[in-house]
Amino acid sequence: MGMLYIMDEPSIGLHPRDSIKVIDIMKMLRDIGNTVIVVEHDLETMRHADFLVEIGPGPGIHGGSIISTGTVPQIIKDKKSMTGAYMSGRRKIVVPKRRRSADLDKCITIGGACENNLKHITVEIPLGVFVCVTGVSGSGKSTLIHDTLYKQIDVNKRQTRIMPGKHEYMLGSEGINNVVNIDQSAIGRSSKSNPATYVGIYDHIRKLFAATSDAVDKGYTAIDFSLTHANGTRCEHCTGDGVIVTSLQFMADIETTCPVCKGARFSEEGLEVKWNGKSIGDVLNMTVEEACDFFGEIKLLKHKLNIMGELGLGYMTLGQSSTTLSGGEAQRVKLAYELAKIKRGNHNLYILDEPTTGLHVADIEKLLVSINKLVDEGHTVLVIEHNLDVIKSSDYIIDLGPDGGDQGGEIVAFGTPEEVAQNKNSFTGKYLAKEL
Repeated sequence: MGMLYIMDEPSIGLHPRDSIKVIDIMKMLRDIGNTVIVVEHDLETMRHADFLVEIGPGPGIHGGSIISTGTVPQIIKDKKSMTGAYMSGRRKIVVPKRRRSADLDKCITIGGACENNLKHITVEIPLGVFVCVTGVSGSGKSTLIHDTLYKQIDVNKRQTRIMPGKHEYMLGSEGINNVVNIDQSAIGRSSKSNPATYVGIYDHIRKLFAATSDAVDKGYTAIDFSLTHANGTRCEHCTGDGVIVTSLQFMADIETTCPVCKGARFSEEGLEVKWNGKSIGDVLNMTVEEACDFFGEIKLLKHKLNIMGELGLGYMTLGQSSTTLSGGEAQRVKLAYELAKIKRGNHNLYILDEPTTGLHVADIEKLLVSINKLVDEGHTVLVIEHNLDVIKSSDYIIDLGPDGGDQGGEIVAFGTPEEVAQNKNSFTGKYLAKEL
């Protein structure tokens, strides 16, 4: 009694059937005399709350204000609340009017999969469509897709020395050129890696600065504007990090702003070089939105920056350290990189594991547009997902279950969302039917 519990997105990784169990536990904590504060995007969790606080109106520099507070009915009535608009149904992700037809003559077949709890199953994954792998938590989705499918294709295509999950055979992988796993791991291990370097625009930016008359006079080349290049324009006191990290061994590290460059990451001499009135430090501190306007005339940069904006990353600064990005942000940066380089003629299989993690419904709408772009360009997108808005928007579903652990590992249902919704044995189908 008398405790304050703070939970950050407890619905992550949970099937709608399991989410309600967590909601019941949070209510129980409240009812015995505790306070429960939840940071959440899941609409079902919000509907059970006693009081809501909405922060916005947008992300990053566009956020930080209290938009609306009150009970669920009050939020729903508040016209300023974007969350209320989705909760009331005024705004929603609509069911596609037309679905791409899944041709099982063109598919990848995994036969006799029996890793972990998989019950010697054979699965056909159609190519050229948007596929969702669903099922309750612990039903075997990751074992099937990551441990078996992805690893075996990786071995076939790249001769990687890894051990795929146990299975008897795989057919049809020759129907794709490559497999790309867009996960939520960090985009770089170094504090100097950032969104600009990952999506491939920083090299071009460095060349622009190296071509200025100031840089030519000082004898600078493009490499001198790199944060990893010693004896260039970076601040050598903090080696281009902008901060000094003090290790305290048994306590958390302490970060302090570099006293020499004041966090700019570059030397005074380097910051004197300007392109269109901005230094290299100014550019790295720009948000994606600001950079899109600033580099508007340069097609290559504008193309990649626009894609990041479409994925809801307009608030992110170009030079933000990759180590500070959330898993969902890292995954969207990777998706932006893939979208920026897609070419017709290649057929890739893109695998995403719960890409909706950390996303508001408005951001999920943007994500679905990007996923459909990949499919429309002739690729296959395979998503492991619990979010019903994503599931109902797919072309084909493979539902595992019926339950988790030893009670899972079987194919419960497959087909279009409408077909799965009619399957009485599928927990996913039960919740999907309400959405459709």
